Amino acid sequence: MDELYTKLCVLQSHLDNLVDRIRQNQIKLHRFQTLEMALLTLNSLRELVDQALEDTRILFELDAVSFALVDEKGELKRFLEEDGLNVDKLPNLILLPNGKLLDRTFRKTLRPYLGRYKPDICAAFFPHLPDGTLSSVALLPLYRRGKLMGSLNLASADTARFCEQMATDFLDHLACVLSVCLENTLNFELLRRTSLIDTLTGVNNRRYFEQRISEEVDHALRRGECLSCLFLDIDHFKTVNDCYGHQCGDQVLVGVAQTIRSMLRNSDVLARYGGEEFIALLSTGTNNQAAAEVAERIRRRIADCNFIDREGEVLRISVSIGVATLDPTQVSSIDATAARLIETADKALYQAKNNGRNCVVSYGFIEASLQDAPRQYVAGF
Repeated sequence: MDELYTKLCVLQSHLDNLVDRIRQNQIKLHRFQTLEMALLTLNSLRELVDQALEDTRILFELDAVSFALVDEKGELKRFLEEDGLNVDKLPNLILLPNGKLLDRTFRKTLRPYLGRYKPDICAAFFPHLPDGTLSSVALLPLYRRGKLMGSLNLASADTARFCEQMATDFLDHLACVLSVCLENTLNFELLRRTSLIDTLTGVNNRRYFEQRISEEVDHALRRGECLSCLFLDIDHFKTVNDCYGHQCGDQVLVGVAQTIRSMLRNSDVLARYGGEEFIALLSTGTNNQAAAEVAERIRRRIADCNFIDREGEVLRISVSIGVATLDPTQVSSIDATAARLIETADKALYQAKNNGRNCVVSYGFIEASLQDAPRQYVAGF
């Protein structure tokens, strides 16, 4: 009888362990399904990065998660920064200049790496953490259409959390879903930006600017901060086209666009507004004096540049710039304010051209009436 009781107790213990394992698997499955559904509803690369880094760590109670992405052309960094993400402040987001690290880690089998943390293999995926912090890892390759796009890297201080013998069904599924989502997101980002990018100069186009300005005005009003607008026009551009040809004119447009962009912050918005006109929004917090100083630096830099035509002849180009600034305490509706900001900067530009070109004119803060004379001038030299 005692022997039978002992066997029953052992059987009950096995059954309890089995039931506990089933419950744990159900919890894991539910977490995977939750994450999968969230991934499938994302609309941008920034959302995908946020989901992969933060929600994965919380859902699976991990000590560290990192996300490595191949970014050979720097496009991913630009996409993320244009959406307001400061990449330099995310040490667990790793943008790789090429795929060598991924090839070295995954190329032979394209299978996840599971097991204890080995510095020679794992340190590059967790560069923000010192060796000894983590004990076991799961490195999941993100692979689509014959190309390694990146990896999702999970880590724990628990040595038994990830081991070579554990089943990888859930992890394989997660990697597959994330790979599809990453590919779709990148395709969407490229398509979205292609339709909103000026193909000649590579800066945003007018359509993009008109979408962004309402967002920036709303952001400025909510934060109670200034927002400044620069309207820029290349002086005597028709003469360049007439005398040197349209191909030379295109080179000038590209050079001017690149020069302006190099002098703005990543958070600023630059667009080709039409023809030889460019427009820029200096992100919230830039007051009128600071905006006028930025405009003057841009004017000087372009005036000092040597633009070379197809025959090697040096062209000297200048720009006229109008400046206007939003005072968040003096506005009403977002759409009306956005239109008034552009219109005021345009009026200041018109005044700069009337003043002889190659100069900056600031209207100061925009007001309800647009009939006032400019309040501040920044003369060109």
